[in-house]
Amino acid sequence: MSSPSIGQYDEKTVDPFIRVRDLSKSFRAKTTITHALDSTSFDLQQGEFLSVVGPSGCGKSTLLMLVSGLTSPTTGTVEIGGRQVTSPISDVGIAFQEDLLLEWHSTLDNILMQGAFRGVSKRSLRDRATELLDMVGLAEFADKYPHELSGGMRQRASICRALVHKPPLLLMDEPFGALDAMTRDQMALDIQDLLAGTNTTVLFITHSIAEAVMLSDRVLVFGPPPGNIVDELVVDLPRPRHLSVRETPEFAAFSGRIRSRLEAMGVIRDRTAWASGTASAERN
Repeated sequence: MSSPSIGQYDEKTVDPFIRVRDLSKSFRAKTTITHALDSTSFDLQQGEFLSVVGPSGCGKSTLLMLVSGLTSPTTGTVEIGGRQVTSPISDVGIAFQEDLLLEWHSTLDNILMQGAFRGVSKRSLRDRATELLDMVGLAEFADKYPHELSGGMRQRASICRALVHKPPLLLMDEPFGALDAMTRDQMALDIQDLLAGTNTTVLFITHSIAEAVMLSDRVLVFGPPPGNIVDELVVDLPRPRHLSVRETPEFAAFSGRIRSRLEAMGVIRDRTAWASGTASAERN
């Protein structure tokens, strides 16, 4: 069976763009069964940036693999553009925590590899690739090899590779997870620049509450494994968002709600608050 295309569909009749219903996934290893994802349902509109935040092992990455068709659900369905996903989808860009650049190809050639994967000539993608490199400040590194780039540069190149063919859907699994704090800040700004003026739909997996609020139109909060949705926030902060937005009361309120939800489930344990509460009780 050939990979289904999601690029061609009628936006007027296909709403939502992605529909996830009662999705679950279990893995069996000999006599042990691990339940990674449990009865998860949500919709994702075309052009929306949706983040999933939650603790390790709660099924976030499993969800992304199910949406992409790279693994099959135990129960439930994923529909994209009105079609049920039953095999790996095409017309998608994927960026992982590891950049997966080929060390023997230049930066530009790594990005143009999308053409080889999709039967498209490198020449037809070259202008777009050059434009993307310029947007993320890598134009002068187009002929450099991955070992000559910093971690942040490599990750920018991998995101350019994911976007060079103008996919309607971008899936990102902890793409900034291995980067230092300052580089992560720059990557957040770069992602906004790369997506500005497009109608690309994004499913973004992260452990970072601040990152989720900074980038997203909506955030799904997952609880401890097996993962499912325990909260949902619409982040109605104005765009474009600069780093200074993190200093606003509105940003703090969104972040605080997510943090409080995770604390209530024991995912985040504030020992300072616990000690303070204990001392107060002893004084009384």
